Amino acid sequence: MRQAFHEITVPTQGKGLYAFTPQVREWVQTSGIRQGLLTLYIRHTSASLLIQENVDPTVQTDLERFLSRLVPEDDPLYEHTLEGADDMPAHVRAALTQTHLAIPVADGKPLLGTWQGIYVFEHRCAAQVRGVVLHLLGE
Repeated sequence: MRQAFHEITVPTQGKGLYAFTPQVREWVQTSGIRQGLLTLYIRHTSASLLIQENVDPTVQTDLERFLSRLVPEDDPLYEHTLEGADDMPAHVRAALTQTHLAIPVADGKPLLGTWQGIYVFEHRCAAQVRGVVLHLLGE
């Protein structure tokens, strides 16, 4: 059994989904591990990871609109406002979504479905730089 680690940096420009599937595919292919399990982990509390539709961008827009309605900014419920009106809602959004993903690998490729892409789901309004750790375990 072998393992490999890598970190991908994903710059964001405010709320929304940011695809980084090609970078993941390329790293898995160059790792030399043909069969195994790929784990992705985002090192932030106000962004998350998502596997989602990668063809029709309205899916991504609709997801953002849905979460904006579900978790509004400037809700008087929030006490944590030190980092801005969008910070506590970003933490709630991250708690409702995922900070890690597990994807099987076969023949040196992540086994994603035809229409699946890997995304950082940015929950803050301002531009950020997000780090995603990749860990591949296999043979």
